[in-house]
Amino acid sequence: MEETRKQRLAEKYSHTKMNDPKRLGASSGRGPNARGRNMMMTGKPKNAKQTITRLLGYLEKEKLKLILVVGCVLLHTVATLTGSYMLRPIINNIIAPAEGVRSLSKLIQAVGVMAAIYAVGVIAQYTNLRVMLGISQRALQSIRNDLFTKIQKLPVRFYDTHSHGELMSRFTNDVDTIGEMLNSTVIQLVSGVITLVGTFSLMIYTNIYLTIITLILLPIFAKVGQMITSRSRKYFSEQQKALGTLNGFAEETISGQKVVKVFCHEEIASEEFDYLNEDLKQKQMKAQFCSSIIGPVTHNISNMGYGITACIGGLLCITKNFDIGGLTVFVNYSRQFSRPINEISMQMNTIFSALAGAERVFAIMDEDTEPVDQENAQELEDVKGEVVLSHVNFGYTPERQILKDISLYAKPGQKIAFVGSTGAGKTTITNLLTRFYDIQDGCITIDGVPLEQISRKSLRSQITMVLQDTHLFTGTVRENIRYGRLDATDEEVEAAAKIASAHSFIMHLEKGYDTLLESDGANLSQGQRQLLNIARAAISKAPILILDEATSSVDTRTERHIEKGMDELMKTRTTFVIAHRLSTVRHANAIMVLENGEIIERGTHEELLSQKGRYYNLYTELAELD
Repeated sequence: MEETRKQRLAEKYSHTKMNDPKRLGASSGRGPNARGRNMMMTGKPKNAKQTITRLLGYLEKEKLKLILVVGCVLLHTVATLTGSYMLRPIINNIIAPAEGVRSLSKLIQAVGVMAAIYAVGVIAQYTNLRVMLGISQRALQSIRNDLFTKIQKLPVRFYDTHSHGELMSRFTNDVDTIGEMLNSTVIQLVSGVITLVGTFSLMIYTNIYLTIITLILLPIFAKVGQMITSRSRKYFSEQQKALGTLNGFAEETISGQKVVKVFCHEEIASEEFDYLNEDLKQKQMKAQFCSSIIGPVTHNISNMGYGITACIGGLLCITKNFDIGGLTVFVNYSRQFSRPINEISMQMNTIFSALAGAERVFAIMDEDTEPVDQENAQELEDVKGEVVLSHVNFGYTPERQILKDISLYAKPGQKIAFVGSTGAGKTTITNLLTRFYDIQDGCITIDGVPLEQISRKSLRSQITMVLQDTHLFTGTVRENIRYGRLDATDEEVEAAAKIASAHSFIMHLEKGYDTLLESDGANLSQGQRQLLNIARAAISKAPILILDEATSSVDTRTERHIEKGMDELMKTRTTFVIAHRLSTVRHANAIMVLENGEIIERGTHEELLSQKGRYYNLYTELAELD
């Protein structure tokens, strides 16, 4: 049983299966509810060179500061190496001179010079860290801005097929890994390379024979580091994938906690989380283990090299008159020589993890945005609200057509209602009106102008919507209502609230219209949140209004109050209403009955009842339920 459960979960969260386009909303005709779990995970960087080039593009404006950073790194390295080399003359000429007498004053003077050199190195290192921190944070700011700006331009289709938790992971985990690399890893890498070159040069100058011994040991360092790094890179990529999947599942479960509880899925959710958490733990253990053993392994190899060098150096002092100061300096350099190799090997893990994260961030930036408007796209002015759909065909995927030959005509100020079974295509029509999706065949016009000839911004400024799913932003009640029209006065905000029957409950809040809402209005009831959404639409001057189950979250008594205000609101607007409560569409100028993407009946409430067709059956069924 346990094995079967693991196999089921493994199949469910298989990366290949998650990215199967057939799962991305293809099974549902309604786009916004077709939530496929495309996690968009990447493995190891597919094109590390291109990713690095794009990251460097964010540093292009900081060239002069980067030159300063490199200069400081170089100065710090030179100071460190020079300070270390001063041990040779101090030992040979002052501490253990071949001839003459030891001099304390000369020793103090030499140590003072050494301290001054090291102080220069410390100041240079402090400067490069401060400057690089500013450079990296500005680069991260630009990356976050570009990522957020891109997200604003992505089509609704993108959000219908991607997990919100996974997208949030791009803003947090992946951007953080990039920041870690830019903050310190790059500088440590540059410093390590410069230190390696400088140390090697001084080693050759100090003693060529000992340098050859060190070079013989070098391939061992490189081979061990390469073996561990290659494994570590693989495990870090898998760790990032598992982390994104876990975040996506947690976000999905937390946001849908009411559904989880009402269907008693707590144990199942915990079971799935345990599986994902265990998967993440295993991959993190592998990644962190490989990362942590690089230092000890290379350090032990370094100690072996240190011992071998010291022994051979001692023999050279006896047989080749190699000076004690030179041996001391060389042994110190041999240890310094291995340290940057260790650091570079360890930093490669961070770099590969950051590159994998950067590639995931850039994957979103490379997503196709909404198609650009036509070159001569029109800006709508003085819109009357005449809407015509002519022989419209549409499907969210090529394999399945949702709307079939839809034609309808809405005169300015008319109220057009859509009724029908779930999945019949009602919401899809409104998605086409707003150009969240583009039609594949047919024509939709507003005041005689085809939608494709209208700029999207201009089109959407003429339409206001109240959706079934409420959403409030962090801010005051007044600011949330004013979201519908930012230049609205306080008096207009209150008037809109009165139309939506929201004024009364707002005045009973602690600070009235200045009450701060957080967490999507968690301190309000579902009905109150919907009233604010309706008030937001009421304050808009858009001539076209779309109500998608706008009153589904309020009680019957509140619904009647809203309808009175909405009737006044809809007098000057062309309104499209989607409703399951047929009582809310009785006064519509025309009711469209949809089934399987086709309009099978149309007419007024009385006309459709007299036909005793699908609408009559729906109405009588609901009447019996009431």
